[in-house]
Amino acid sequence: MLQIAEENARKAGVADRHHLIPGSAFDAEIGNGYDAVLITNFLHHFDPATNETLLRRFFAAMNPGGQLVILEFVPNEDRLSPPPAAMFSLIMLANTESGDAYTFAELAQMCSNAGFRDAKQLPIEGSPEALVVAQKP
Repeated sequence: MLQIAEENARKAGVADRHHLIPGSAFDAEIGNGYDAVLITNFLHHFDPATNETLLRRFFAAMNPGGQLVILEFVPNEDRLSPPPAAMFSLIMLANTESGDAYTFAELAQMCSNAGFRDAKQLPIEGSPEALVVAQKP
């Protein structure tokens, strides 16, 4: 994954603003001073308490005013729509110990419990996934 990220950064012309941090997101030294943290298709693997632990790590590493951006399948509150997100929830049920496709309310609560504020959901045109964006006060 890190090699692919490095190649993508080079192709996008941002290699000079990009650095790799090998290791587990839960215990690698991540430093501090970040204005943004992007979490892509990761939180669905874990239960809410584990996600909140991770989000607190990122919160501590961010500058005030920093932006947390989460990319996930986000089912509606009925957990039946939209169909791709609802089906993804079944995949998580069958293939993880405690993961899930979390609703916006669930993701917003995890963010809030970790210290973030003003969570909002942003659709991505043409994608079955959505962004959840929150701020570090």
